[in-house]
Amino acid sequence: MNNAPTPELISPRSPRVSAARRLAKRNFRGKERLFLAEGPQAVREAGAQPDTLVELFATVEAAERYADIIGLARDTGARVHLASEQVVADISTTVTPQGLVGICRFLDTPFEDILRARPKLVAVLAHVRDPGNAGTVLRCADAAGAEAVVLTDASVDLYNPKAVRASVGSLFHLPVAVGVPVERAVAGLKEAGVRILAADGAGEHDLDEELDKGTMGGPAAWVFGNEAWGLPEETRALADAVVRVPIHGKAESLNLATAAAVCLYASARAQRAPGGCRSVTES
Repeated sequence: MNNAPTPELISPRSPRVSAARRLAKRNFRGKERLFLAEGPQAVREAGAQPDTLVELFATVEAAERYADIIGLARDTGARVHLASEQVVADISTTVTPQGLVGICRFLDTPFEDILRARPKLVAVLAHVRDPGNAGTVLRCADAAGAEAVVLTDASVDLYNPKAVRASVGSLFHLPVAVGVPVERAVAGLKEAGVRILAADGAGEHDLDEELDKGTMGGPAAWVFGNEAWGLPEETRALADAVVRVPIHGKAESLNLATAAAVCLYASARAQRAPGGCRSVTES
């Protein structure tokens, strides 16, 4: 006898499925202040945050394979639905769904809260339009130990499914402010005692030289620009220094996420070195 559980949701036309599927579109996400998180890593991280995971759709196979995640979701009060593979595939925005799709509440943090925390390392995404790049930079910032990420008002939607996937769960780890005008972001961080470093391939300051001179140990916010045209002159002018990552080989340039990883880790290493500034100096 087959004792496997039967999916309760088997039709893509179910009202619950239709409501979840609409969250793939930005206007519905903004209206509901909900977004999709796909796969075991993202769902597990969402479930670990209080009041974040609202609903979970899982195939029978995924529910058995990831029983710990199902239990975590139920413990947090999320509604768990066993669904057919067709239903999960219909909600999913990936070519090869992993059998778990969660619905989560928006996580963005007010910019003022980030400033009050006196951060030592921040990534600012100015005019970044590619969701995969935005999510990857967020992941790099998390790995480097940054305390916050700021997306300006001209950048991509943080909750775009591709951005959420590219963050590989890091979206749930650190504060992220969204829709902040770049001028306000820079001014607020400067007032909080943070040095503003604009990452630009044509910058007058060389990252290696700055590290050798010992100028990188204090609180820093790295500003990263658009994938195609970088940072506009008016944004570069707001920075305390415009810094380039040196190209020692024959490569024409680095892509945004790679350059962000190099810059953030340079600051993280300098801040942790002897004499590095591990706390913001009170004014």
